[in-house]
Amino acid sequence: MTAARKTLGISTAASSPKADARASFNVTGARLETLKERAREQRRHPTEAQKALWTELSGSKLGGVKFMRQTVVGSTVVDFSCPSRWIVISLSPEGANPDVDALQDKKLTDVGIRVLRFGEADVLADIDGVVKAINAMLNQPFDKRAARRGPAAHTPAPRFEDAEG
Repeated sequence: MTAARKTLGISTAASSPKADARASFNVTGARLETLKERAREQRRHPTEAQKALWTELSGSKLGGVKFMRQTVVGSTVVDFSCPSRWIVISLSPEGANPDVDALQDKKLTDVGIRVLRFGEADVLADIDGVVKAINAMLNQPFDKRAARRGPAAHTPAPRFEDAEG
């Protein structure tokens, strides 16, 4: 007897957009602990692309801006985050599901977080171009208050969870 394997998929059925994107964004309890453990594990075993990009981002090398790696942001683990600028950077491995990536990015942008997504192959092939794109985003004007107000001004702003343990 073989056990059925669960896979992550995206429902293609038309669903009404949630009126309050932040209501389903922040997670607590066992789900949050699971995400924190996943972030810790990813920090312990980074991919080559993550190592290469972290070398460029660590130590506040980009204009004195601090980045963190493998952090829990809302209901997902992102590869790099810059809470002071409300920016996250995600790296997509080859063969990643673009629908899942798009959904993850939408959940982040719906609460006012700016998302940069790069393929791991792109990072390894052109690290200078990737760093240039990140630096351009860092230098773009950004109104945190407007992003926080967004579609749901009455709920608390999302938190960047530090999963260091």
